[in-house]
Amino acid sequence: MAAAPGERAPYPGRFAVTAEVRALLGLWKGNVAALHRALAAGHHTTVRTLTEARALYLGDAVSPSPPPAAPAPPATPAALRWITLDALDRLVSYDSPQPCTAACAPKPIVYHQRPAPLPPTPAQTARLTDRLHTATAHPARAAALAAAIATGASFQQLTTARTDGFHPADSTLTLHDRTRYTDGCAIYPIPPWAAVFLHAATRFAHHTSTLHLLATPTDRPALLRLAETIRLRPPQPPADQAGTHLGPVVWDWREKREALRHEPVPLDSGNSTAATRARSR
Repeated sequence: MAAAPGERAPYPGRFAVTAEVRALLGLWKGNVAALHRALAAGHHTTVRTLTEARALYLGDAVSPSPPPAAPAPPATPAALRWITLDALDRLVSYDSPQPCTAACAPKPIVYHQRPAPLPPTPAQTARLTDRLHTATAHPARAAALAAAIATGASFQQLTTARTDGFHPADSTLTLHDRTRYTDGCAIYPIPPWAAVFLHAATRFAHHTSTLHLLATPTDRPALLRLAETIRLRPPQPPADQAGTHLGPVVWDWREKREALRHEPVPLDSGNSTAATRARSR
């Protein structure tokens, strides 16, 4: 028979309140910590949903739900796709810029000896910054790779950056070239995404009293390994021109192309007219 409004429905079964249950009820209102200790000392079952509670106390044939699945692990570097950046095609270069040993007066960069680097697209910027943050905790290493992308500089140029060469106020980086092997001592604009890494490298340099902001002359192998680890590379040669190069990236393809373009044509004493014609092409 249904209970009247406001009355409890009769329970046909039998329910006994044991001394253990009575002790737990007494602890409920005032001491949650003691309740947890008491539960740990006695046998108990944890339920997560009302359905599980019904299955436990009323005998409904419902099995407890499984624990939540663990989150999927992050993608490994091997699963990343390559990001090809034109600005990296001079990172491995045969140029020889020299750092300034005295005061100089650098001016904003004007690209005379080489074209201005093409900036990465917004999608590429988002991916490469995320990979840099994930792959290394070394401020100078991350900043050197970011500066190479932002300026199109060679590794030799990166080593000329002084510890006071980054200027956060106008977000610029000064690189030196005393002999004007490339474009002389110049001030390069740094985009916001790269300025984050340059600012961290500046603070790191001040705390460690290093003489180099971005890299020492022996750091190139480590910098290239970092770029390859996070799948950054310059444009690559066609498969039929890759030759016998070992490794995932050909870093000096642009240098080799330029060397071949300027290679002198040997003169043939028996056919000087043909040699002259070939040299003039």
